[in-house]
Amino acid sequence: MYEYDPKRIRNFSIIAHIDHGKSTISDRLLELTGTVPPREMQEQLLDDMELERERGITIKAHPVTMYYQAKDGVTYQINFIDTPGHVDFTYEVSRSLSACEGALLIVDAAQGVQAQSLANVHLAIDRDLEIVPIINKIDLPAADPESVKEQIEEVIGIEAKNAVLCSAKTGQGIDEILERILIDFPPPVVPEEKELRALVFDSHYDPYRGVLVYVRVISGEIRKKSLIKFFATHKNFEVIEVGVFSPNEKPVDVLRPGEVGYLHANIKNTADVKVGDTVTLAKNPAKEPLPGFKLIKPVVFAGIYPIDTSDFENLRDALTKLQLNDSALHVEQESSQALGFGFRCGFLGLLHLEITFERLQREFDLDIITTAPSVVYKVTLASGKELLIDNPAHFPDPAHIDFIEEPWAKCHIMTPADYLGAIMGLATEKRGICDKTDSLGSHRLLLTYRFPMNEIITDFNDKLKSVTKGYASFDYELCGYDRADIIKLEIKVNSEVVDPFSCLIHRSKAEAKGRAICKKLLDVIPRQQFKVPIQSAIGGKIVARETISALSKNVTAKCYGGDISRKRKLWEKQKKGKKRMKEIGKVNIPQSAFMDVLKAEE
Repeated sequence: MYEYDPKRIRNFSIIAHIDHGKSTISDRLLELTGTVPPREMQEQLLDDMELERERGITIKAHPVTMYYQAKDGVTYQINFIDTPGHVDFTYEVSRSLSACEGALLIVDAAQGVQAQSLANVHLAIDRDLEIVPIINKIDLPAADPESVKEQIEEVIGIEAKNAVLCSAKTGQGIDEILERILIDFPPPVVPEEKELRALVFDSHYDPYRGVLVYVRVISGEIRKKSLIKFFATHKNFEVIEVGVFSPNEKPVDVLRPGEVGYLHANIKNTADVKVGDTVTLAKNPAKEPLPGFKLIKPVVFAGIYPIDTSDFENLRDALTKLQLNDSALHVEQESSQALGFGFRCGFLGLLHLEITFERLQREFDLDIITTAPSVVYKVTLASGKELLIDNPAHFPDPAHIDFIEEPWAKCHIMTPADYLGAIMGLATEKRGICDKTDSLGSHRLLLTYRFPMNEIITDFNDKLKSVTKGYASFDYELCGYDRADIIKLEIKVNSEVVDPFSCLIHRSKAEAKGRAICKKLLDVIPRQQFKVPIQSAIGGKIVARETISALSKNVTAKCYGGDISRKRKLWEKQKKGKKRMKEIGKVNIPQSAFMDVLKAEE
């Protein structure tokens, strides 16, 4: 039976690229420690969202506490803090790693080290975590554990000669992983101070109980009825229940230093709980919070509109419910002449946008469309005032602008050497700057590039996969703002500006983009009784034009023979009518045209 002893606690998390076997290894560990009875076991147990299972990625982290009797007869408490693997959730990963003392680095024996493992492993190294390399999928015919060990040593710079070789599918090597967790990972350090300090590394919303806060206790204790205070929001609450995850919530009497669990304190508003915040007692508070907290800021913005305007209320309710479980989702209402009422939403990255979009369609059965994603530009006016612009509709008059800065991202691309030329071509097209190229063994390269964020949020990953036949992987991190020649591209239909098609874009790309949108509109806007010009304009200058030809009626059909002047008279009359019609006529762009153009941009 386990009795509390900080020396018998191990807190760890797993770092892995998508599809390298993280969820399967988690399943085996839960089976081996007897945390989940065999009849309740299912594949990817900790990924409880349908989307996570389908895509094979972890979106929402799920901690679990396991009790394991080691070979020496001592029972240990092992807290596994699951982390999302994708680059969009880097901040959540960094907070989860702050709650651990060690990390398992899982690498696929056939694929080798990939870009996202590299990014997250550096987060762990920065936090001085003990890292145990694990080479998974050694049962595959293409497995090459020895060359993977070399890659780990060359690319990441950690020793891999005694890496654990395992196969999560067959269960081989899982006992060794558990023993290594106990031997290699240090127990939590119990500080001398007795004031409560607990790190909030995640939270989720329960419709019956409010917000459940996931915490790792650093010092002090949390009990039922404790009056707690959050450092970032300065809010006080009374704790109703504390507990651990095994893997479902299981109430306990007290959470002590080094332990991981949850607290329920009747918190109704998710905005009161911030990931990375510090919990302390209201009566005897700690002097200062734990380091590393920052507010999560959205990076990518897009408009979400219902296809049927009567769905607006349902969309608002759905976004409110999603926000309860996803504090990083930023939502504000906006309206557009063409698409009606909708919402301007901020996301951590493109994957975050895709997942939110898919969840709205699946879980709430909504028909929605998103506008093309955009980033936040810093616009400095001639008066010295700085504006943050994420929507083309709010772009100020160019005459008042001093300069514009756009966000840049630092990217690591891992690729087989054969595809270097194709990647360099793609990078040039996307305005990328190559910082350095490193060789990883004889066949692989690590390219470090800097890209404007606007260029990589739409289709960069898809194009990278297609030019490298799926072999390259990439991850990115924001690296600041740089001055750029950003302009507003406007689309005019019959000399009137159509706002939903306007976008902020680099001057070098504006003409090609304008031509593409004009061509698409030519196909989707129905013909009128008069000629309709479609133009793309930068300021007052037209850079592309297409013309929808008029529906013409043969007014001379009734003239059979006779003098030509009769026909000319009818043609002149028709011409005047068309001219008058053009002056007073309006072109109604159908909803389907907006959908088609936005889908074409995707």
